Order: sequence, then structure tokens, then C-alpha cells
Amino acid sequence: MEESVLPPNSLEGRFVDTVYKAFWDHLKEQLLSTPPDFTCALKLLKEVKEILLSLLLPRQNRLRNEVEEALDMDLLKQEAEHGALDVPHLSNYILNLMALLCAPARDEAVRKLKSITDPVQLLRGIFHVLGLMKMDMVNYTIRSLRPYLKEHSVQYERAKFQELLDRQPNLLECTTKWLTKAAADITPPSSSSPDSPGSSTMACALPNWAADNSELPSPTIVLYQGYLNLLLSDSDKEEFPETLLMDRIRLQEMESQLRQLTILTSVLLVARSFSGNVLFNSPEFVDKLKCITKALTEEFNSRPEEAMLSVSEQVSLEIQQGLKSMGLSALSSKNTASLTGQLQNIAKKENRVRTIIDQRIRLFLKCCLVRGMQESLLDFPGGLILIKGELADLGWKFVNLMRHNQQVYSPYYAEILKNIIPPAQAGETEVECL
Repeated sequence: MEESVLPPNSLEGRFVDTVYKAFWDHLKEQLLSTPPDFTCALKLLKEVKEILLSLLLPRQNRLRNEVEEALDMDLLKQEAEHGALDVPHLSNYILNLMALLCAPARDEAVRKLKSITDPVQLLRGIFHVLGLMKMDMVNYTIRSLRPYLKEHSVQYERAKFQELLDRQPNLLECTTKWLTKAAADITPPSSSSPDSPGSSTMACALPNWAADNSELPSPTIVLYQGYLNLLLSDSDKEEFPETLLMDRIRLQEMESQLRQLTILTSVLLVARSFSGNVLFNSPEFVDKLKCITKALTEEFNSRPEEAMLSVSEQVSLEIQQGLKSMGLSALSSKNTASLTGQLQNIAKKENRVRTIIDQRIRLFLKCCLVRGMQESLLDFPGGLILIKGELADLGWKFVNLMRHNQQVYSPYYAEILKNIIPPAQAGETEVECL
């Protein structure tokens, strides 16, 4: 889990800021009234107490009793009613306890809280840091449980799926269609139909390991092709394999990321071809173009032409300003028009740059499945180097998800593939784990 930070100018961000400000202003009014009204403050202290207790380990009984005694809400309420509530003492106790319980990464944040004198700002800061400490505890719990979950999840998921299969014998119908299509996609075209759709492109792009059955068994290649097809098809409309229904949302998110990376890389390569390597040797300039392109292409799927028109105008402007700041000659009007035209042309699905980038990203993801992430990153495609970080992140997510799926459902895949691929071609009857 990571800290959720809302964009400051977003509607949700403005709404949350307004509500929070109203709450803390109300608390300030209560504390500044004569006599002070501690109604709201006591409720907050009760929440602080509950959070602190939730951060304690089961064996920390002595510390638990100490917290219960120091933050006895009935006693604090009585002290507040008689004007004897010692706020500085309470604050100091809470901060010392937070310093004791927090992870080392939060030590500095707790130290900064000790320098705050305004009680409202202090309470606000305490809640913020306690939220981070709760997140740290959740992540610690996840890390502690992960080995156990990984050890047993494969057997558990397979057993649950088998229970469903026993009740619904035709449950694997979509999975069979999915693997059959994957097998057809990588079957070499017959001599009578050399121009089969998509076959020539993939035949040229596939490396030796994809065509040589002696290096990797055909059933495994078919399965990998099936996994890749899930990222390249419209998963909302097509029938989805039953063995991957639990991962459908994750795969849809990866599919969206892949499309975004294809557009982003196309924009960057076109821009670099006009501005040269001088500007693109600057990581700051590249990051700026990435941010601009990502922001302007959020609505690309629904309005591609409008999105790329905005991108072409802004990217052209950034390049001109970048060249000027480095004392270089600005682009001529002819080159500027050509740049904006080529950028706008990326909106078309048949755009040559976009098509090549899409193929290279697919090939990289296939390499990740076959060769593993470490080896694929060492032999990273040169044309994709501008998005190496983003593509590596997508590759890790994709490979880990598919690896787990293969481990869980390999017996079912093997049985289906035996009926799709003749034994003489298959080379083996089982789909091995990566």
C-alpha cells in the first residue's frame, strides 16, 4: 500500500481540502472559546487511542495497559469538565509513544511534530503521521504473510476451481476457444494462403525461440501467445477464459497501460527525430515531455484526433523553447509543420511509427515470458529505451501475474492443448512452469 495523494487542482482534492478545513476550523473555534470546549478534541483523542492500540503487537500487554491508563477517556472527560485537562502532557505522551512504535522512516516526521505548538495543527499532524504508521503496519503484515500465501495459494486456487469444474463440466469452454485461437495465431500460413492477416507481420518479428520447437515446447508457446492476446484484444467485448476471470481487471489495466506506452513512445520518437539528441540527452526534458503527453492523452481512446492535436501543439512549443534555451537554432516553419503533422498522424491506428512500436512492445513482453525479466532487461530493445522504466514495470506485473496463473492452471491447459496440438508437434504433453 502507498500513501494516496490527490492532485491539488482536482475536484476531489478541492472537496477534501474544503471539508478538512471546515472541520479543523471548527475545532479551533471550540478550543479558543471561553471556557474551552473539548467535545471535539476528546473524540479525536479517542480515535488516537484506538489507532495506537491497533499498532501494538499481541504480546505488548504492558504497553497496552499503559495506553489504556494514560488515555482513559472517562478520566479525560472529567478533567475537561473541570478545566484541568493537561493538553501539553497528553501531546508529549502521544508523541513519545509514536516515536517508540513508528518505523525508522517515520522518525523525522514525529520529530517535526514535537516542534508544533498550535494544538489544532499538532492534532492534524498527529493524525497524518498515524495514518502513515497504519499503512506501514499493513505493509509489514502483507510482507509477513506473503511467503505463506504464495506457498498455499496455488493449491488453494486450483482446488476451488476444481470444485466449480465438478459442478459445471463445460466451465472451460471459453478457455478452450482462447487457446485454440492462440494456436491458430502462431501456426505458419499454408502455401495456398501466404497473405493471411497478421501472419506475415508476426513471422518477420518473431525470434528464433518462437519458431524453433526444439528450444521451447509448442504448448508453452501457445499459452504465452494466449496471454499476449489478452493484452491486445478488446477484453470487454470478447469471451474471456474462465481460468483468468479473477485477473480480468488487472489485465484490463495492463492493456490500458500498454496502449498509453505505445502512444507515448511514438510521440517521443517523432519528437526526437526533429529535435535531435541534444534535447533528449536531458532527462529533465524527456520527463517533461512524458508528463505533458500523458496528461494530454488521458482521453485518447474516446477522442484521439483532439488529443493528438493538443499534444502536437504543446510538444512543438516545448521543443522550440528547449532549443532556444540551449542557444540552438529553432525549427524552421517547414519542419515545425512536419513535426505537428506527424504527431497528429499518430492518432491513426495504421500509423507506421505506432505500428512498429506496438510490435516491439509485444515482442519485448513475449521475451519477458520466455526468457525471464532479468535477461530481457539486459537485452532491452533500443527503440524503447525512452520508456525503459515504465515498460519494465509493466513487464514485471504481466510476467508475475501470468506465471502465477500458469502454476495454478497448468494441468487444465495441458489437457486442452493435447487436443489442439498433435502429439508429434507438441514435443511434450505437459505445460511446464516458467
